[in-house]
Amino acid sequence: MIVYLVRRLGQSLLALVAMAILVFIGVYFIGNPVDVLINPEATQADIIATTERLGLDKPLYQQFGIFVMNALQGDLGTSFVYGRPALDIILERLPATMELALVALLLSVGIGIPLGVWAGLRPYSIAGRSIMGGSLLGFSLPNFWQGMLLILIFAVILGWLPAGGRGETTEFLGLQVSFLTLDGLSHLILPAINLALFKMSLIIRLARANTREVCLQDYVKFARAKGLSGRRVVLVHVLKNIMIPVVTIIGLELGSMVAFAIVTETVFAWPGMGKLLIDSINLLDRPVIVAYLMLTVLIIVAINLLVDVIYSLLDPRIRLSEMNG
Repeated sequence: MIVYLVRRLGQSLLALVAMAILVFIGVYFIGNPVDVLINPEATQADIIATTERLGLDKPLYQQFGIFVMNALQGDLGTSFVYGRPALDIILERLPATMELALVALLLSVGIGIPLGVWAGLRPYSIAGRSIMGGSLLGFSLPNFWQGMLLILIFAVILGWLPAGGRGETTEFLGLQVSFLTLDGLSHLILPAINLALFKMSLIIRLARANTREVCLQDYVKFARAKGLSGRRVVLVHVLKNIMIPVVTIIGLELGSMVAFAIVTETVFAWPGMGKLLIDSINLLDRPVIVAYLMLTVLIIVAINLLVDVIYSLLDPRIRLSEMNG
């Protein structure tokens, strides 16, 4: 197990290094921040002074070297717009994004797995076909269009829920959260549903496919032949054996929810990292963009590593094959 963990940690570090290079180079070529930040009527001397102050007068490799040295000390740069450490600005928005992603994931899992198992057990019933049709719809609809449709129906026409914002928050474990207040929860429902729909459809289809496969296995047939109740067969034999691939997908999807909550946060004006990224791109605030992307990559790599460890605990053959390889 230790050899497996060391190997996975090494792979994770390589992934972080590769992404740091790609992110820094990519952000470097999206434009010159001085053109956006400085007054259009500024003199050439002002432009040169601002460029030097921001450290943009140095060659790319020197800028990257300074970035790496500072990053190793926990400093991802100072925002060009806010004049504050970029990491601090990102971390202020992180709880809102994580809250949205976790609630969306709970909705995806809590609804997706039962519906997928039901569709797998009764694939040719009206309910089973309806569930699969609904999951196909969840795959097909664009995320931003879903969000606007939810706002139109539940905020504009019915007036049941607010159209945007985070609402009232309260402190929980040192963090500001909205799900513990009635107003905050009402603001959370629509964006969480919007973010969850695609993932829910994915989990439904995965759970259905694995349920149908497991139901054909001899141990399930034997359990039924012994006279075990249908509920016990499903909970003990079916559900347990479909969870290995489902756990993997859940872990990967949590990372993608954090990374790609940008559209949902923009549509619902949710004050998370994604909305901050859009604002920073519009202002070419390089340090904030780089800090966001690097933190997102770190979160995804950490989640993937955790999922791999859980996967190896659920199925020891995984780590044994890695060790032998």
